[in-house]
Amino acid sequence: MKKQTAMNRDWIATARTLSEALPYLQRYDDAIVVIKFGGHAMGDDEAMDNFARDIVLMQQVGVNPVIVHGGGPMINEMLAKLDIKSEFVNGKRVTDAATVRVVEMVLSGLVNKRIVQAINDQGGKAVGLSGKDANLMVCDQTNPDLGFVGTPNEVNPGVLKQLFDAGMIPVVAPLGAGRNGETFNINGDTAAGAIAAALKADRLLLLTDVAGVKDASGEVVTELSPEQIVELTESGVIAGGMIPKTETALNAINGGVRAVVILDGRAPNACLLELYTEHGAGSLIRTPR
Repeated sequence: MKKQTAMNRDWIATARTLSEALPYLQRYDDAIVVIKFGGHAMGDDEAMDNFARDIVLMQQVGVNPVIVHGGGPMINEMLAKLDIKSEFVNGKRVTDAATVRVVEMVLSGLVNKRIVQAINDQGGKAVGLSGKDANLMVCDQTNPDLGFVGTPNEVNPGVLKQLFDAGMIPVVAPLGAGRNGETFNINGDTAAGAIAAALKADRLLLLTDVAGVKDASGEVVTELSPEQIVELTESGVIAGGMIPKTETALNAINGGVRAVVILDGRAPNACLLELYTEHGAGSLIRTPR
């Protein structure tokens, strides 16, 4: 009788995992999943490759993924090289005419094409675009004090659906067109939420650098209702950088997204764990069924 080697046990565990994933593979067949990609994973080649592989796998098993990315650190680096100083109002970057040109160059060029290439290298067919293309996101100015920072008030997802039909994976830079020909910089989470709502996505995954929404004791809460999010915010438990993410989640759900997950994008295979395992990953926010 052959002894079971460690390698054989690994293969058996892999096969069991795939078998257990079957209900979730069926559940998300033809589903639209919008993923906000940002944080430390964007600056790490290995993490980028792992993320790209997961996205290609998701599409291979029937999901229609849309990637919306950030790029703050890369923008900061380029502004410093060009000796363009940034000012901030209440923690938000003032985006003047010179700055928005750099933002567009970095987001639509360097960052967007790096993600596209990573997905293509894993066997996918990614197409990079920004919210200006095909008037995907038409914006109004968020606040005159912030300059060319926009809020998407009209989202036209037809171009994304055409890419789905062609077997393509859209990778979207968070820029929008103004009503008078301006270019607006959009917060990445805000852009992802607006696109997810316009597509009536099954899931919006907000990849960040924390494990999820935490309660007063510091433990990650695995599932929350919109009402609980409001309560935790009013009590001060949800604070700082988590507030705009949970606001994005609530807006997306109100706009027709079935559920939003805030999860740690640094964790290996975070998207696959969320979609294809029983316990998921991070904090799931949805209206109770």
